[in-house]
Amino acid sequence: AMRAALVGYSSSEEEEDEDGGRRGGGAQGPPPASAGRPRLPVPAGLPGDPEPEETVSNDSSLHGGRVRRFPHERGSWATHVYLPCRVQEEFLELLELLVSRARTYVASLAAMEEFHLSLSQCVVLRYHWIDPFVRSLKERLAPFHRFFCVADQVKVYTNENKTRTFIGLEVSAGHFQLLELVSEVDRVLEEFDLPTFYKDPSFHISLAWCVGDMSGRLEGQCLRELQDIVDGFEDAALLLRVQWDQVRCKSGNKYFYFPLR
Repeated sequence: AMRAALVGYSSSEEEEDEDGGRRGGGAQGPPPASAGRPRLPVPAGLPGDPEPEETVSNDSSLHGGRVRRFPHERGSWATHVYLPCRVQEEFLELLELLVSRARTYVASLAAMEEFHLSLSQCVVLRYHWIDPFVRSLKERLAPFHRFFCVADQVKVYTNENKTRTFIGLEVSAGHFQLLELVSEVDRVLEEFDLPTFYKDPSFHISLAWCVGDMSGRLEGQCLRELQDIVDGFEDAALLLRVQWDQVRCKSGNKYFYFPLR
């Protein structure tokens, strides 16, 4: 029996409450540590990070040893543009296999609780810029059609200051459409004098993360074993074919939706 792809939204799921009923801030990192390129910064807004509007504390002991990339400032909103993924049971079975294998190399790995693919870094927007920012995004994203990606290459990522490591599934097909989306999002960021996305991005869906630079333990043998698990998983080809049907923007505790045609 054919299983549906990794992603699928119904319109009823787009009515989510504004105070974080569906959490949108996860990790999308820089190019893989193994690619020989310099490691680039990873957005803030990772699992469990408080939003700038919600706290004025920079005490890293309060959030799992994670360090804020930018200082808190009243009226500044952490903002992130991404493609949300809703996964199915079979995907969670695959995730469980991968995380339990990877934990034999790094015991502190935690599975992500939700999944997405970033189209922007995490940037800081002043409150009064949110509406014009969202209007501009809506205009630029309006012509885009739904499209498919394949995310099936296991990669290890670290953030810029090596305080976190991630295991992700890198996109092996659909890269061109993602670059086109990013170029539109970049133009909006430029209008607001905000940093654009990485120049040579490794598009991926993060699966698991841990504190510290554990890339040395996860690359090589561990990575080969994880890729073998993905390649051998029943219906992996169908399961890891992702249809994107909306772009989402999370700013502070608010969510904005941009359906693809």
